[in-house]
Amino acid sequence: MSILCCVPVLECVYCLGCAHWLWKKCLYSAGHESENWGLATSDEFEPIPRICRLILAVYEENLHDPMWAPPGGYGLDPNHVILKKDYDQTEGRVTPYMIYLDHDNGDVVLAIRGLNLAKECDYAVLLDNKLGQTKFDGGYVHNGLLKAAMWVFEEEHVVLRELLEANPSYSLTFVGHSLGAGVVSLLVLFVIQNRARLGNIERKRIRCFAIAPPRCMSLHLAVTYADVINSIVLQDDFLPRTTTALENVFKSIICLPCLLCLTCLKDTFTFEEKKLKDARRLYAPGRLYHIVVRKPLRLGRYPPVVRTAVPVDGRFEQIVLSCNTTADHAIIWIERESQRALELMLEEDQVMQIPVEQKIVRQKSIVEDHDEEYRAAIMKAASLNIPMSPSPSYGTFHDTEEGESSTGSGMEGSPSGWSFKGMRRKWDQFIDCHFPVNDHREHIIFKKNESSALLCGQETL
Repeated sequence: MSILCCVPVLECVYCLGCAHWLWKKCLYSAGHESENWGLATSDEFEPIPRICRLILAVYEENLHDPMWAPPGGYGLDPNHVILKKDYDQTEGRVTPYMIYLDHDNGDVVLAIRGLNLAKECDYAVLLDNKLGQTKFDGGYVHNGLLKAAMWVFEEEHVVLRELLEANPSYSLTFVGHSLGAGVVSLLVLFVIQNRARLGNIERKRIRCFAIAPPRCMSLHLAVTYADVINSIVLQDDFLPRTTTALENVFKSIICLPCLLCLTCLKDTFTFEEKKLKDARRLYAPGRLYHIVVRKPLRLGRYPPVVRTAVPVDGRFEQIVLSCNTTADHAIIWIERESQRALELMLEEDQVMQIPVEQKIVRQKSIVEDHDEEYRAAIMKAASLNIPMSPSPSYGTFHDTEEGESSTGSGMEGSPSGWSFKGMRRKWDQFIDCHFPVNDHREHIIFKKNESSALLCGQETL
């Protein structure tokens, strides 16, 4: 009898557990992954809308007479398109792409479009992978995307080298969407390993913008190359979160909601530590920019907010149960929302009345903050004992201050700007600069010239 009395209690517990899971998954579309990330600035986010328009331009057959140009056009000069290849020239090895010489922004751009649902060759590239099949630079990568990236490099490295030699101050930028985003992410890895074939270009002149990328590299590589690769994800996009085999996704496209629910169940009841310990698990690459445009229990979209970080754990780990999971993957929506977000950032900058001459100072400050955050992510990966975690001294950092070490283990290296040590160091620098003590250590003297510069916005912390 006592056993039968416990049955209703177990049913209630089970129902409460299911209700909690559904509540959590349905509210997960509120940008839960990035709620603790920092806000992106207009200076670092400025290239994103322009890059989306360059990718859209690859879809046009004739750029001199475009048929699907967004409002304001593509923002490029068709006469500066060096080459443009479609499926006939690529032989199905990769989606169509183009090389554009952007004189206005000092860029040599290689843009690759996304997957074409009508082309079997695109599916073949995306589905050519098994867990732990291909290793690269001490980590694991997507096999099909790596082969496509290597093919593009072998085909175009001569053209890219000639353009860089003719324009020695220009940067080399790789951009792509969806399938193309995965290709350019691995192409950058291959380029950095073979910089001699591009005229020994400096690493800091190489950039990559992956729009709605697939999970194409292990956590070790995703964090290590965060100084070069930038991934942009519109709120509930499914592809950067798809941990299951992509072959199963496309086989079950008719019953995609059922597959997403099963994937959600699997991800929810898999411990984070187990995910991090699996060195073969693939992730979205590089630094992440998350564009949040919706809130739970609120109809419609609200002004977009862009958050950015180099996360180690919680890196778009779970599928979102949302009716926008596929719509948020469209390059058209990403271009519109990123443009709206940039306009709001610029309006806020004007309200704050930031001097024009301080733009260079702000850009330098952004680079320093990214370097510190990048270093903190590498150290966290090392402290969590993630397999094949990178050395804290890896990557491109600014010269460390005298007495600091950039090769320490664990958390003993250069402190992050978000850590207590980093904030304490900046505070000490501020005190030493603006409040020097006299020789007798009795009074604090404030520098008037420094205070006036600080009030005018000429000093930054």
